[in-house]
Amino acid sequence: MLFDLDLIRTVYGTFANRVDAARKAAGTPLTLTEKILYAHLFDADGTKLPIGHAYVRGTDYVNFRPDRVAMQDATAQMALLQFMNAGRDRSAVPASVHCDHLILADRGASDDLRAANESNREVYDFLRSVANRYGLGFWRPGAGIIHQVVLENYAFPGGMMIGTDSHTPNAGGLGMIAIGVGGADAVDVMAGMPWELKMPKIIGVRLSGKLSGWASPKDVILKLAGLLTVKGGTNAVIEYFGEGTASLSATGKATICNMGAEVGATTSLFPYDEAMARYLRATGREEVASLADRIASDLIPDAETAADAAKYYDRVIDIDLSALEPHINGPFTPDAAHTISDFGAVVREKGYPRQMEVGLIGSCTNSSYQDLSRAASVARQAKAKGLKAKAKLIINPGSEQVRQTAERDGLLDDLLAIGGTVMTNACGPCIGMGQSPNSAGVSLRTFNRNFLGRSGTKDAQVYLVSPETAVAAALTGFITDPQTLGEMPAVTLPDSFRIDDRAVLPPVSAAEADTVEVLRGPNIRPFPRSKPFADSLAAELVLKVGDNITTDHIMPAGAKILPYRSNIPKLSEFCFTVCDPDFPARAKAAGDGIIVGGSNYGQGSSREHAALVPMYLGIRCVVAKSFARIHAANLINAGILPLTFADPADYDALAQGAHLRIDNIRAGMAAGALTLTDRATGKAYPVVCSLTERQQAILLAGGLLNYTKEHAL
Repeated sequence: MLFDLDLIRTVYGTFANRVDAARKAAGTPLTLTEKILYAHLFDADGTKLPIGHAYVRGTDYVNFRPDRVAMQDATAQMALLQFMNAGRDRSAVPASVHCDHLILADRGASDDLRAANESNREVYDFLRSVANRYGLGFWRPGAGIIHQVVLENYAFPGGMMIGTDSHTPNAGGLGMIAIGVGGADAVDVMAGMPWELKMPKIIGVRLSGKLSGWASPKDVILKLAGLLTVKGGTNAVIEYFGEGTASLSATGKATICNMGAEVGATTSLFPYDEAMARYLRATGREEVASLADRIASDLIPDAETAADAAKYYDRVIDIDLSALEPHINGPFTPDAAHTISDFGAVVREKGYPRQMEVGLIGSCTNSSYQDLSRAASVARQAKAKGLKAKAKLIINPGSEQVRQTAERDGLLDDLLAIGGTVMTNACGPCIGMGQSPNSAGVSLRTFNRNFLGRSGTKDAQVYLVSPETAVAAALTGFITDPQTLGEMPAVTLPDSFRIDDRAVLPPVSAAEADTVEVLRGPNIRPFPRSKPFADSLAAELVLKVGDNITTDHIMPAGAKILPYRSNIPKLSEFCFTVCDPDFPARAKAAGDGIIVGGSNYGQGSSREHAALVPMYLGIRCVVAKSFARIHAANLINAGILPLTFADPADYDALAQGAHLRIDNIRAGMAAGALTLTDRATGKAYPVVCSLTERQQAILLAGGLLNYTKEHAL
């Protein structure tokens, strides 16, 4: 089934004119990022080009009109509960719901899918009925991981989409600006309103050479994570350019873009090339490839930007693919990067265990056909020698399309022959849904995150690697440098994939949609509402936390918690319990509360539950040294005021339990500065309030839902 062809024709029909207008307004050649962003500026009637000047990167807030919205089942629940209250009968843009997060990886694909359909029936019935009622596409459980399905069906070069998952940038592998957001932002776009984003800075990564041996696309982003750290890409787009980009497949590019979320990047993308065109044709989208070919010069950066990269990018990083080695990142953070050939010394120095329990291949980062093909090629060699895996080996294909094609080509048989187990086409262990290591156990995973406890085991040592490295380690039972095992077998990509459209329910007609009843079981609770801000706030400092607090710290995921994503009162029992088991009770008792955090507060996933649940518990304000982009937006949308210390040293002066006050909030919001006062000592701490006029209005209205109902088109 070919999706969005009319939409793509419309986007491409005005793309060149919009790019030309942007180039004239800027007075300079344009990067690819700028071309796509300027081509998607919000224009209420669709005829004017609202480009009178070039926007300042890292400073100006800009309104955009994305082409599409994608939602996964864990975040879609809250998003759609909000949309149902937004006053619209249909989504203003194409949108889809993907059931991939709630499937436990336990016994194997068939058994696990059957169990998920039974245990999650209430959620799936709700999501399917809402999708039918409001004109959304619905991808059934087992269809695949949202980002792989989007890459196969919806992503197109030069397009722009937002998704309620932080790894939405996966679509950058097809040259699309794809940005992770919270559910409330998705509702804005579905309600026909502009979507506001700070004009991002642009980090240019120049790729030269060509991957060889055991080095893979995953190793590109593992290396870059070490260079940038978990916050080095905040409020920036990572744009890859240079002759090395052409040597990477579309799905290899997607792997690299996907994990850009781990350095805080707004999104990542590659220029359009023949590898993308081949993938579009192989996935049944020949017409999209032909349309893209006609405007190919606008789907790459202007030549001058590459020739003088330092002039046009805010930062330039060079990576020679020919010299790249396999990497292993971890444990406990995705930016602890090491070449695997050097990792033995790290193991000895740190006293890390080498023996591993399980190798896992999958997640939205490494579950494509190419990933399974490289893993299977290693397994095939081992099978020929009569070898079996000495550690558990788990495989989660990225989609039914990938699974069927891999089965057709014998890849799954190769992996099964050495002792592998194929699980459902779903996220599974990546988000703690099954296959958790034992206490202090070692796991090598082709995933994107290894934060403490994310695997479902708080003290597990989780490492991020490529598929071939994971298989090599599973075969030996130890963390292994695959380069010691001989040559990496060559792999080829298919000319066509098996395409099975039975996994999707397309939007029904408007007439049919009007007759659909939304099914809401007892666990689908009403959306919680925040109260509007008064001009002063007196509140207790109910929790003080350190640097790099993740959304997994704030609102854990995993098999025990994910089923309650529509039940905020139940979820509140788990909020921040990773850091402080007494937090939920203390926050509720306090009434209004304030949280103080360190730098990069709220890094990780896009889950807006990490804002909604604290709001439900009475949190009105978070003061931190700095915030991760998506979480700061989610706090505002939930009606929680995000503030940063004017002097980071003031963080040390505040103690949990202090009673604080903020006065003159309206005037302070407008001025960009407020004062946090300790009511016991009288000591004042200046804080920065960086809010646009729209963000101020959202907070004063009591959150984005209230604001949207007042302003929806």
